[in-house]
Order: sequence, then C-alpha cells, then structure tokens
Amino acid sequence: MDLLRQVDAYCERTDFSFWSEPLNAITNLAFILAALAAFMLWRKAGRKDAGALVLILLMATIGVGSFLFHTYATIWAMLLDVIPIMIFMLVYFYLATRAYLAAGRLQAVVATLGFLGVLLGAPQFIEPIFGSSGGYVPALLAMWGFAAILMRKDPETARALAIAGAVFTLSLAFRMMDEPICSHIALGTHFLWHIFNSIVLFVLTRAFIRFKARTIA
Repeated sequence: MDLLRQVDAYCERTDFSFWSEPLNAITNLAFILAALAAFMLWRKAGRKDAGALVLILLMATIGVGSFLFHTYATIWAMLLDVIPIMIFMLVYFYLATRAYLAAGRLQAVVATLGFLGVLLGAPQFIEPIFGSSGGYVPALLAMWGFAAILMRKDPETARALAIAGAVFTLSLAFRMMDEPICSHIALGTHFLWHIFNSIVLFVLTRAFIRFKARTIA
C-alpha cells in the first residue's frame, strides 16, 4: 500500500493543494464543537462513566482525522479519517449493548464482533445501491434497531436514538449526493455530511450520558 498516494474523492477538490477542499476541511470543526459540548454535559452529569469519555475523545479524533484527509488527501490521511469512525461505531455498539440491553461483557463482545463482521461484509452487497456510503448503512440500521427495542423499556433513550437515526439518514443522503450533483454544484454536499454527522454523534453520546446519569447512583 502506497500511503503517500493522493486521493481525489470529493466534488470540492480541484487539485492536490492543501486547501483545495476548504468547506470539507473547515466543517470538521463541527466534530470538535460537538465533542466539547458532550464533554461539558458529561462533567455536569458527574463524570459517572468512562465509556462516555471514550466516545467524546473519539468524536474529537474523528474531526482531526477527517480534517487531515480533506487537506492532505493521501492514503495515510484517509486511514486516519476512517479508522476513528469505525472505532466509534464499534465502541458505541458495545456500550449500547451493555447499557441499553443489560448484556454481559461476553455477550456484548460477541455481539460487537458480529456487528464488525456486518460492517466489513455488507458493503460488497449494498455498494451498487449506496456506493461508498454502504459501510455506514449497518450503523444506521443499528440505531433504528436499538430505538425499536427500547421504545417501551426506555422511551427517552429510544427517542434520542430515533432522532439520531433520522438525522443520520439525511447525513448519508448528503454524502451520497456529493458526486452526482458535482456538475451542478461545484462545492458538492460532503461538507453537509460533516455537519449533520457531528449532530448524530452528539445526540448518540448525549443519550448514553443521560442514560448512565439515570442508572448509576
């Protein structure tokens, strides 16, 4: 793998200069702001769960990694972009399985490994429909799935997860539209993926923090 190979993946990029994707780069600040907001909420809730802090740190890392990819546009930067996102999805799935479903550690680990298998395997089957966004569809289905399971048991958390799912649906739509509308809108729509996705991560993390605040004495 040539880690220095440059990647032209988004509509806004016109060359390989550092600021060729200004909107795509700058909107990663939304992840940092979301992480700061979640951190303040976590502190206000009494710092009751280390898992929430891990999610907050990953949120900030996603912003940094994505900024690097949309400025350097290389394979190594792409890895710094996608790996933190993957880790966030897996960590949240594990924490949600443990907290929301009251699963044991082993059960949660097995479920998370199964989710990882779906994340890695699903894109090859759904890529013709969703393109490069196919890898995010299992995460979307997981949000809706947890929301449905918790509808009666914990309506507050269920509503939050449903809201996150709805916003993520819109976010994915903007990610998928970037290339098809490029000839009409030179800036593309990928920057909107950043903005709405930061909202999704904040809503998910806030739901977890609030759940823990209610259940940990």
